[in-house]
This record gives sequence, structure tokens and C-alpha cells, in this order.
Amino acid sequence: MHVLIIGGTRFIGPEVVKRLFARGHEVTLFHRGKSQADLPAEIIHILGDRNNLADFQNEFKKVQPDVVLDMIPITEQHAQSVADICTGIATRIVAISSQDVYRAYGILIGKEEGQENVPLREDAALRQKTFPYRLDKPRSSDDPQKILDDYDKILVEKVYMGNAKLPGTILRLPMVYGPGDYQHRLFEYLKRMDDKRPAIVLEKGTAEWRWTSGYVVNVAEAIVLAVTDNRATNRIYNVGEPETLTTAEWVKKIGRIAGWHGDVLVVPQDKLPQQMMPSFNAAQQLVADTTRIREELGYSETISQDEALRRTIDWERSNPPAKISPEQFDYAAEDKILKSLGF
Repeated sequence: MHVLIIGGTRFIGPEVVKRLFARGHEVTLFHRGKSQADLPAEIIHILGDRNNLADFQNEFKKVQPDVVLDMIPITEQHAQSVADICTGIATRIVAISSQDVYRAYGILIGKEEGQENVPLREDAALRQKTFPYRLDKPRSSDDPQKILDDYDKILVEKVYMGNAKLPGTILRLPMVYGPGDYQHRLFEYLKRMDDKRPAIVLEKGTAEWRWTSGYVVNVAEAIVLAVTDNRATNRIYNVGEPETLTTAEWVKKIGRIAGWHGDVLVVPQDKLPQQMMPSFNAAQQLVADTTRIREELGYSETISQDEALRRTIDWERSNPPAKISPEQFDYAAEDKILKSLGF
């Protein structure tokens, strides 16, 4: 099989590429050339910007991909351009989506009201309001986050699942962690642990909140299965770990593996300053049911959660963020809270 990947040089992408190649598949990467990845020399590279995708249609025809994997479809226009160009070239397209399509996410970020029961299956209600990251005032043209004004995976999914001439597969990803995570999702806890903080303070709602997660290698394996198995045609899959821990349980597990011996303190809101309040509706859980991909494609994790966290901790310690906000680690304020609790 020949797989054309749109994107694929950051975080999850290289893990997908290496697994496809190791199983004997040919891989062509279309990317801007701005991210360096340690990939096999046999991988074919086409350098370009997806905003000018039509300019590369002839090159895509020469590649003759069986499947196109779109790793980074952010807007409806992104998806439509890929669908238009690859119809008649490939036999199927696999697109990376997000569990932020669910109405539960709209409630979580305060854009919608009510409550959604979890876990969320693939047929759960989707957000009723589009463009979840638009602000009241449009971002300026030179804002590096300008594209978020038009971000919406719901619209991306509609394009890829609505083309009868190019069948689609959608993968709704969870919070993904692991080596290469440019969002450094473990860092806020790990730094406190490595700084030998006696306790990590969590607001009660945040402590009890759950969000489905997935280790980068395991998520890559799920993507490879969806790319290489025709049973995934015209199907939508949630991806993520089978058990979703609360934030407090997550932090405790990170601490155990990191060798930290402090406490996780769950504190009610009236005991905390405003800057430590949650910025989201913690009453709405974001937990996905991943039964479908396990039963239909035989997916299971190849790396245990303990080992996944160990690898992630090692990477975070060797690759801290380039910029660390002092406000995020206001230990003086945290010490006042600990003192008020008699800690």
C-alpha cells in the first residue's frame, strides 16, 4: 500500500510514518519542511504549503496513493481542498479529528448549556455551535493563532464523510501525551514535583474532572490500523485509553512514577484565589467510549500507561518548554494556601 500523508512531521506523525514503513508500506509525506523528524531515508518528501495544495496535484497523481492520511485538517477549506484534489487519485481518505466535536466539549468550554452523559460513543450529540475557538472580536491577520477563527473539526468531518467518490474514515483523538508533545501536558505537575514541592493543590472540581487521554505511540498504532484496514471505510472511531483517571488520580500516578513523595491536596473553591480557579466547566466530563475501534479493528494499547508515563517524564525532564510562565508557578501563593490549611 502507498500512503500519502498530509503533515506528519510533528509529534504523532513520525510515529505513524515509522510504523507504516516498518510494515512494508510506501509512504510519501507532504509538508512544509519546517519540522525536522528522524524518519527512514526511504520516505518520499514533497515540500509545499497545504494552502496551495492544487499546485501539487500532478505530483500526487505520480505517487498514486492508495490512501491519503490528513494529519492536520483544521478548517473546512483545508478538508475540501484535499478532497477535491485527491478524488480520482486515491481510494480512501483517513482524517484526524478531535473529541472536541462533541456537544460535551461545547458545554465544557462554556459555549453551550446543559449536561451530557459520559462515556461518549461515536453517535453522541455534536456541538450545536460551530467555531469553538472564535473570539468576540476576530483575530488580526498577523496573529499566529488567526487560523483558530475558522477551526472546526465538525465541518472537516462533514467534508470527508460526504464524498461518495472518496470514502472517508474519521479518528477522533483524545488528549495525547508523550515524547514530542509541544503542549507539554505533564510539565505543570512534573516541574512542581522536581522542585520538591510538598503538595500540589487542585481545585475540587478540577481534581474530580476526567478527560480521555492516549499515549502517542498507542494513538499512532490506532491510526495505522485505520489506514491499513479497509473495514474502517466510512467509519468514525474514538481513540483513547480504556480507563480515564480523574485529574487527582492522574497527578498521583505521575508523582509515583516520577519518584515524588508529596501530597495532592483537593481544595474547595472558597479556599483558593481567583487565578487558581478552573477556566472551564469541570462539571462536564470529557470521557470517550473506545469500544468500536477495539471490536472492529482489533485495536489495543501496545504500551502500558505506566511505561507511557515513564517515557514521557524522561522526555519532559530533558526537553522543558523554551518559555516558562512565572505566574504558572507562583509558589508563594501556593505556600499561603498550604499554610492556611495547616499543611
